[in-house]
Amino acid sequence: MRVFVTGASGWLGSAVVPELIGAGHEVTGLARSDASAAALTEAGVRVHRGDLYDLDGLRAAAGASDGVIHLAFDVESAFSGNFQGAVEADRRAVEALGETLTGSDRPLVIASVTLVLAPGRVGTEQDAPGLDPAAADGPRARLATEQVALSFASQGVRSSAVRLPPTCHGDGDHGFLAALVGIARAKGVSGYIGDGSNRWPAVHRLDAAHLFRLTLEKAQAGSALHPVADEGVPIRTIAEVIGRHLDLPVVSVPADQASEHFGWLAGFLAADNPASSTLTRELLGWHPTHPGLIEDLDKGHYFHS
Repeated sequence: MRVFVTGASGWLGSAVVPELIGAGHEVTGLARSDASAAALTEAGVRVHRGDLYDLDGLRAAAGASDGVIHLAFDVESAFSGNFQGAVEADRRAVEALGETLTGSDRPLVIASVTLVLAPGRVGTEQDAPGLDPAAADGPRARLATEQVALSFASQGVRSSAVRLPPTCHGDGDHGFLAALVGIARAKGVSGYIGDGSNRWPAVHRLDAAHLFRLTLEKAQAGSALHPVADEGVPIRTIAEVIGRHLDLPVVSVPADQASEHFGWLAGFLAADNPASSTLTRELLGWHPTHPGLIEDLDKGHYFHS
């Protein structure tokens, strides 16, 4: 299968690409910089220069493919104060990709998130956001984009959403876990909010990459899948492991001081977001084989200075 992958040189994309090539697929990757293009070429990937804002370029690449995996997101804009702008760009990109594949029965697989499913209970693949995409704002707008993608299932696109947990961990990760380790170093304590009983689901990035391939190859139109290995790891447990490795005290940070202590990470760190992957395992035969979150943290690579 000829597969067009956005975000192909990113943290997750750089695991998805070899997973696809190893299964015999031909990959074209979106590259917005010379460095990304060089990395993709070295990985044996055809390069399509452009970015998420080049909708005509996205349409051309999708039209020349047998399927699309959409992983890219404008993180720079999102974390520099223009989160809504990044979400809107993502939604326009998904619309362009879906419109191009309409009526073809070709797969469109997008990366979504578990983080904004209903709090306080275990989220499942059957949870549906039920949002008005035009009205949704903040983090829940990511699920509104998912809703747009899945709507193409009724228009002859085999569209699916892979809802990633807050941490897709592994050696080389610069995401939430790495940020939490950095904050602990800077503050001199390893903190959690309140009693730290709120939970994060997690998955190793290589296990997540495997599910993206299975989804591309086998998922039914309109599917939402969960690459979740750890259903819910308490944030206090994560803080305790970080404190042990950095030889720092582990402390509770009051909720009213969380923003000052954790900065942009505070809102994410306060979320209680357990999620199940039972249906995903049954439907696609996906089973994680790589280390879980705590085991991966204990390997020590998050603490290399």
